Amino acid sequence: MSVGEVLAARRTCRSFTSDPLPSGLIDDLVDRARRTPTAGNCQGVEFLVLDDPGDVAAFWDTTLPQDRRSSFPWPGMLEVPALVLPFGLPERYLDRYREPDKAGSGLGNDAGDWSVPHWLTDAAFAAMAFQLLVVEAGLACCFFGLFGNEAAVRGRFDVPDTARAPGVVAVGYPDPEGDRPSGSAGRQRRPRDEVLHRGCW
Repeated sequence: MSVGEVLAARRTCRSFTSDPLPSGLIDDLVDRARRTPTAGNCQGVEFLVLDDPGDVAAFWDTTLPQDRRSSFPWPGMLEVPALVLPFGLPERYLDRYREPDKAGSGLGNDAGDWSVPHWLTDAAFAAMAFQLLVVEAGLACCFFGLFGNEAAVRGRFDVPDTARAPGVVAVGYPDPEGDRPSGSAGRQRRPRDEVLHRGCW
């Protein structure tokens, strides 16, 4: 598949079978996804892979307690065999931007000095690349945010406190019987001429 074909084929899947993924597949996809651009070649994105049923269950227990599951609109999400969380590590960026060739930027002292935190940008690049690779591999995926659960997830899985994740990618085989679109799915894509500004806004 070409990049264009993968982009056209990508859809958010919210219902999965519990079928396990082939051994080594997630590791291979992560290895390829980590080759996305990274500020200063910091390589400051690391991945938490949850593909053991106990770890996946622990994630849902942490982010969606049992007492809230009866009202959860996508129960098929809970069947997903793998969750991948790309985390950006600010320290790697601060350390890199203290090095002689970057020190003049003034960005090596404090994470607050970055108007755009590139550890999150780079993690988002990796998350997008990972999703495209998942689609290319013939699987389904769903990207969703951690919102107020990020600290709890870091604590549950011993992730460093400073690490930041733009979200989670659920990966597995789609279960078309249980899938239903979100309320946002009916929104039409904005016309190209509405989003493209040439020369000035």
